[in-house]
Amino acid sequence: MALWRGSAYAGFLALAVGCVFLLEPELPGSALRSLWSSLWLGPASAPPRPSSPEGRLAAAWDVLIVRPARRWRRVAVGVNACVDVVLSGVQLLQALGLSPGNGKDHTVLHSRSDLEEAFMHFMGKGAAAERFFSDKDAFHDIAQVASEFPGAQHYVGGNAAIIGQKLAANSDLQVLLCGPVGPKLHELLDDSVFVPPESLQEVDEFHLILEYQAGEEWGQLKAPHANRFIFSHDLSNGAMNMLEVFVSSLEEFQPDLVVLSGLHMMEGQSKELQRKRLLEVVTSISDIPTGVPVHLELASMTNRELMSSIVHQVLPAVTSLGLNEQELLFLSQSASGPHSSLSSWNGVPDVGMVSDILFWILKEHGRSKSRASDLTRIHFHTLVYHILATVEGHWANQLAAVAAGARVAVTQACATETIDASRVSLRAPQEFITSHSETGSKIILDPNKPVVEWHREGISFHFTPVLVCKDPIRTVGLGDAISAEGLFYSEEVHPHY
Repeated sequence: MALWRGSAYAGFLALAVGCVFLLEPELPGSALRSLWSSLWLGPASAPPRPSSPEGRLAAAWDVLIVRPARRWRRVAVGVNACVDVVLSGVQLLQALGLSPGNGKDHTVLHSRSDLEEAFMHFMGKGAAAERFFSDKDAFHDIAQVASEFPGAQHYVGGNAAIIGQKLAANSDLQVLLCGPVGPKLHELLDDSVFVPPESLQEVDEFHLILEYQAGEEWGQLKAPHANRFIFSHDLSNGAMNMLEVFVSSLEEFQPDLVVLSGLHMMEGQSKELQRKRLLEVVTSISDIPTGVPVHLELASMTNRELMSSIVHQVLPAVTSLGLNEQELLFLSQSASGPHSSLSSWNGVPDVGMVSDILFWILKEHGRSKSRASDLTRIHFHTLVYHILATVEGHWANQLAAVAAGARVAVTQACATETIDASRVSLRAPQEFITSHSETGSKIILDPNKPVVEWHREGISFHFTPVLVCKDPIRTVGLGDAISAEGLFYSEEVHPHY
């Protein structure tokens, strides 16, 4: 009966339009089509509305993101872990009785005024930064105010713990975490994350994460982007106290992937301790069985000597590297790399310059037939785009990996399961040059083909724009989540030289 009624209704509509045509034969065809469309109410015939560039890009990602043929089963992560206390930076400074002054960077914070000046400096740039607070009692007082502040939230913190927590969301992965884990952090960690008893301690290490939103004001200052400023007085992570526990746990756990982070926390230590600890890090990595890849996650640093030592001593010992635009430029400045005369990025980091630095790292410090280095992969991330650079022949599924890292940056920032195109914007450069050191190719972005690939002297580059969340819920830990997701979708292959 319903089918008969539908057919009769369609026939009646056709008859009505036919009558109009007979009575008004001069009526334009476009008018008749418009009349037909307005009369026909069936949803199936409505012309599909073209989706936004953001919607098309998100749909293209979903098609590209596939699991690798060979997957990780057991991942060991160490060695920095803490509790992140996340709150509004401006509101905390107001609660501490501080007034807006002049922005000024401090490599180490010694007082509340140093905190206010450094926060203003980076808020004005919309840049992320992390600093050590040297005064234990002053930090404790600030941390207490922050922790009890209305709206303050407590999260798993520390690059290693965040990466471990993210990887543990995949039920087919076993995750070992070594780091200073106190009672609050243990409570926050996923039950499936295994923490060796030797990693447990009675007191948590707290890191204060001062967030600000795009357009937020503090005095005469207006933040160009949403970001965060991190500071702590963290001695356990600063001395990498859990390094030996981490290495000793690997023999029994037998991971097929190792993730190391926390080297930046040594900035608060003496030069002598830094040198000693770095040598021990390299020795520890060399003790990891051959064939088990090691990923190093960097974080915000200010000590050029320490960064230079990491480049020359640690990078050749690891297989993969994760870092953002601040860390990439600082690495190049510290080791006299390309574009190192640039004092800072002017807005969105230039793709060609970023590509040149990534190429230089892999060419000068990465694996080759003539160099004893294991480094074959770098995952670079900035707010509006990501690049995965790899020495050809060593990694598979990198197209999916870079897309997966970009997708998780969106869903985590917006706190959604899937991408809502109305809540994000495509801010990546619409066209760019792939290199400034040599004649680069000109690339024009196509949202329907969001991953762009190019090659340079045996190194592959995979680029994808990022859909930026208009009103981010949480920016902390995005870099770690990006690296974790990129690793999850990556597959290492073992070529024979």
